[in-house]
Amino acid sequence: MTRSLVACLFLLCLLARANAADKPNILLIMADDMGYSDLGSWGSEIQTPHLDRLAQNGLRYTQFKNTGRCCPSRAALLTGRHQHSVGMGWMTAVDEHREGYRGQLSTSYPTLAETLQQNGYKTYMAGKWHLTLDGSYNKQKGSAKPNGTWPTDRGFDKFYGKLTGGASYKPGNDVLDGTTWVSKNSLPKDWYYTDAITEAATGYIETHDFAQAPLFLYVAHYAPHRPLQAPQDRIERCRARYEVGYDVLRQRRFENMQALGIVPPQQSLPSHPQAYENGRPAWTDLTPAQQEKWITEMATYAAMIEIMDDGIGQLVETLGKKGQLDNTLILYLSDNGATREGGFISQLAADLSNTPYRSYKKWTLNGGISSPLIIHWPDQLSAHQGELRANQSHIIDIAPTILDAIGIDPLDTFKGQPIPEPDGLSLLPTFENEQIAARNFYFEHQTSRAIISDNWKLVSRHLDEPWELYDLASDPFEQNDLIRTHPEIAKQLEKDWKRWARETKVTPLETRAWTERIKHFSKKYPDQSGSDS
Repeated sequence: MTRSLVACLFLLCLLARANAADKPNILLIMADDMGYSDLGSWGSEIQTPHLDRLAQNGLRYTQFKNTGRCCPSRAALLTGRHQHSVGMGWMTAVDEHREGYRGQLSTSYPTLAETLQQNGYKTYMAGKWHLTLDGSYNKQKGSAKPNGTWPTDRGFDKFYGKLTGGASYKPGNDVLDGTTWVSKNSLPKDWYYTDAITEAATGYIETHDFAQAPLFLYVAHYAPHRPLQAPQDRIERCRARYEVGYDVLRQRRFENMQALGIVPPQQSLPSHPQAYENGRPAWTDLTPAQQEKWITEMATYAAMIEIMDDGIGQLVETLGKKGQLDNTLILYLSDNGATREGGFISQLAADLSNTPYRSYKKWTLNGGISSPLIIHWPDQLSAHQGELRANQSHIIDIAPTILDAIGIDPLDTFKGQPIPEPDGLSLLPTFENEQIAARNFYFEHQTSRAIISDNWKLVSRHLDEPWELYDLASDPFEQNDLIRTHPEIAKQLEKDWKRWARETKVTPLETRAWTERIKHFSKKYPDQSGSDS
């Protein structure tokens, strides 16, 4: 090899390294089952100083929506497409062999990680995947092999976490490190899932060569998803603040949200009595034992979020030590609203978490589909620190926003086949407080359906329940059903929803209950490995 050729190659290498150093890094963080008002920067008593600092130095989106459930939101997040379009219309529990309901992420469309990988990024993930059929690894446990839909199959160079949607924060199940199973028996006794996710993610930042390539890190926390587990000393730190009960705390959060500009000042805090058979009870109506159970649940839940926030602080600090914080686009959101899955006391807890909205995880009323969204990027947002954005936006917008922000076009072909543009739109103009094109937003999960068009929302909790119509401009908390006074609007919105449902492979809707649904399709299609998807 001649000296001139060596010199030329050396210069090309230096140029590539310089270009890589100029590209923004991306840190995408998702919480699991965290309610709309559970951050300090959204009015909460939960102490989240690190996330609050990101909010104070970045943007807060107050009208951001998700899909209402965990794995559908993850599919939409990583593809910029409606979950049914990429095979994740329901859960990973079963492959229904219907295009919109394959139980895992379609291999016909690229993930954000695959697009970034093709554009020179090193890609890492730590935490909850929940986009692979349960049957693809549960049959053989630790000896299960990748089936084409594991994180390292879908664009991530490195992965640490779990494939499943259910887990323990203690050493209760095996962990995946890349494609290698780490036995629960080899984990230390003080192992805690949230801390382990933070440790893996921090390690990726510490060992990454920023001069060689920009970084994409997806941190998918399991917290504060059930089971509610936290170190006892962290729970005890939180207990006292919940002894006043949920009535006082809901009102405090609401007033804080009004002071922050998140909630309109003319609105009053709704009680949402329709969520209970006999109306929501007052705190003083509970027995001492019920009050104690609620205090313990909320203290544990708060501790889990605070531990997650500690870890996010470590990630930000590590980026700072690497000199990369200003050049890193950080986004934080939750996959859905808080859940009532634990029963009566848990429902009362979720009412606080979802303040001021109605309903919970898995339903398409605003309590189920509303999430805080924080976007932090010092290099680009220094002139807009602490500002709020009331633009209507959706989780399908995250991937297009990231790509637009860093100057990369979405792929128009994948695996040699042409693919349509993503369903989502880039929010980049809103960084500068500009408007983006008006559009409708569509939702469906387990036959809970909704469409938002301008300020109108048509919603039904279940296929067996009637449509309800709300004017979100005057009634953002979905209290006054206007379907009888505006039947023509409801009829048009229902027509629009049905068209979208046909085009997006949503229909026909499946009405079987969870266990019956799994049994039915498992019997019909015994091979649930996902290898033919």
